[in-house]
Amino acid sequence: MKNTENAHRIVAQNRRARFDYFILEEFEAGIMLVGSEVKSLRSGKASINESHAGEMKGELYLFNANIPEYTQANSFNHEAKRPRKLLLRYREIQKLIGAIQRKGMTIVPLSVYFNTKGLAKVALGLAKGKNVVDKRETIKERDWQRDKSRILRRED
Repeated sequence: MKNTENAHRIVAQNRRARFDYFILEEFEAGIMLVGSEVKSLRSGKASINESHAGEMKGELYLFNANIPEYTQANSFNHEAKRPRKLLLRYREIQKLIGAIQRKGMTIVPLSVYFNTKGLAKVALGLAKGKNVVDKRETIKERDWQRDKSRILRRED
């Protein structure tokens, strides 16, 4: 993992999160995993599309993230959708717990990746839900950006 092209290898991405939510702030968190989960992540088999982060016993956990069982682990395997503890600084945890207790705020995982040291990290977004009108605006903006790039390409 020394070369620069694999420096930030994304394993799973939640593409729907930026469409469904306004991302107000982003955080990088470590994640507590067992050995078979790391092996499964390295093989690129994970899904965070339906997952969310929340508070349990004063700590932040990632709920409903699907990391499938590693077939070669046999009896040492893990549960696919177990809650996984997120590793953040105390001040960040308190800030996020305070934010989700306010109306309409949630913590959405944006991606799971391996950093330059080879550690599994989760990009979290402090988010507020969008309504239908906001989603239409997002679609319009995306379409306009696509059309604009086509027009600029034709002129060159």
